[in-house]
Amino acid sequence: MYEQSLDGAVALVTGASSGIGAATARRLAREGAAVALAARRRDRLERVASDIVKLGGEAVVSEADLTEPGRADDLVQDTLDRYGRLDILVNNAGIMLLNSALHTTVEEWDRMISLNVAALLHVTHAAVPHLIYAASTSPRQVADLVNVGSTAGRVARPDSSVYGLTKSGLRSFSESLRQELIGERVRVSVVEPGTVDTELVDHVSDTTRDAARREVAGIEALRPEDIADAISYIVTRERRVAVNELLVRAADQTW
Repeated sequence: MYEQSLDGAVALVTGASSGIGAATARRLAREGAAVALAARRRDRLERVASDIVKLGGEAVVSEADLTEPGRADDLVQDTLDRYGRLDILVNNAGIMLLNSALHTTVEEWDRMISLNVAALLHVTHAAVPHLIYAASTSPRQVADLVNVGSTAGRVARPDSSVYGLTKSGLRSFSESLRQELIGERVRVSVVEPGTVDTELVDHVSDTTRDAARREVAGIEALRPEDIADAISYIVTRERRVAVNELLVRAADQTW
């Protein structure tokens, strides 16, 4: 199986200020893509962009809260204004607020649904026409849409009911979209990481964070670069190959 160069391709990565998003942006730039970086923290984005430029790559920063109305459309248009095309979309932005239904707030559930579901849908809707155009005009003759899910979308766990809801819904949405876009040569893929050493758990309460860390205490967590490798593998396959789903667990993880 041969790899396909990303030279001349343009990738948009959401949630690119840290963790999996930042690692993916760096990796796609190494493969030859120009990368548009999107997240809320401009200072973090600029550091990632600087890393890419120092390695000879090309990157542009878009500070964006994707839960704001219309911001997804603006983000895609910003990418087009800068590079004139969009070949790869990595929907990575997300939040994990773990707690039981008894002790959580509706506001926390709404925050997860707003970012993990609604924002992803809005970015996807804005990007799809341009991915279709890229597939028909680029030397690769294919475009890629990669959604970052979670093992929580497969295995239900305590304190993660709504987080799991957002990630299991992502799997269903992605599979339907995959079937819709086959004829357009836009590949739709899901990457489902297990336990990864990122800031995701920092958003939860102290009590829940401590419980989550005890649960994974005996596990050597994945690194963000491990998931970036998986995403790179997906988007560098030749056109005849579609990797629809990759489940990547830490080797010691049982769930």
